[in-house]
Amino acid sequence: MTNQAVLLMAYGSPDRLDQVEAYYTDIRRGNPPTPALLEELLLRYRAIGGGSPLSRIVETQRVAVETELARRGRPLPVYAGMRHIEPRIAEIVGRMADDGVEEAVAIALAPQASMSITAYRRAVEGATAGLGERAPSFTFVSSWCEEPDFVAGLAATTGEALARFPDRAAVHLMFSAHSLPERVVAAGDTYPDELARTAALVGDRLGRTDYTFSYQSAGRTEEAWLGPDILAEIRRLGSEGVTELVVSPVGFIAEHLEVLYDIDIEAQGVARPLGIRLERPRMLNDDPHLVAAVATVAMRALPVPIATGADAPVAAATRP
Repeated sequence: MTNQAVLLMAYGSPDRLDQVEAYYTDIRRGNPPTPALLEELLLRYRAIGGGSPLSRIVETQRVAVETELARRGRPLPVYAGMRHIEPRIAEIVGRMADDGVEEAVAIALAPQASMSITAYRRAVEGATAGLGERAPSFTFVSSWCEEPDFVAGLAATTGEALARFPDRAAVHLMFSAHSLPERVVAAGDTYPDELARTAALVGDRLGRTDYTFSYQSAGRTEEAWLGPDILAEIRRLGSEGVTELVVSPVGFIAEHLEVLYDIDIEAQGVARPLGIRLERPRMLNDDPHLVAAVATVAMRALPVPIATGADAPVAAATRP
């Protein structure tokens, strides 16, 4: 019987300040940041407590998905690797080979397909290239932006945030996601369309069609990034008299810098002086909806192997 497994892949984020410079250099493809850029990022990590909780959250997700698969009768080992920090995807793929994994599904913990999915695929393929015949065979999941349990989880958490206001119907609803360079979309990336589908499905569950969409966390580069920018949108809403706002980051599934700083600190810092009460839904993290969605995606990509030989079940004897 084929030895199967699941590989979860995440961007990665430093959980200590002494990791920030190496991490920043890595995401800049080996180019060290200027002292000013490094200090700016350090200030952001200090503001959220000195590090990101993302690695810890991914580990809880890994354990929860493994537990859920076992509960469903598919006791598969689940591994987790990062693109820009330890444990690296290549290291984990090597560990999978050492453990005898022959067939695996690779799932990026980013529901909407974008250029990042290609980067995850390259990381896995680069690792397998050096393993020769020991390398597991991988099936890649490119998108799970419409997975029902994922959408249900976003709708539930967004609904909770709307319910914090006396009249939830009067609250302006804004969805957000990480921006990308415009050139990527011009080259054919489907990321905005995938985000739009997720937002529409969540809106349908909430009975809301009057939402807006913004992009956040654009890179510090000279080129144009996708907009409208979340801070500019908050200012626009303030000028139009909006005083109650829920920002639901449907492009993210876990707490990390782009949520804890870019929304909870930076966006709040723009909203408050304008008299806008801004609320953010809790992130899914290891919420049962998210765990169920990832488990379903994994099971769909990995069909039940056919047992043969000694592994085949013995037929029960029948009475004459």
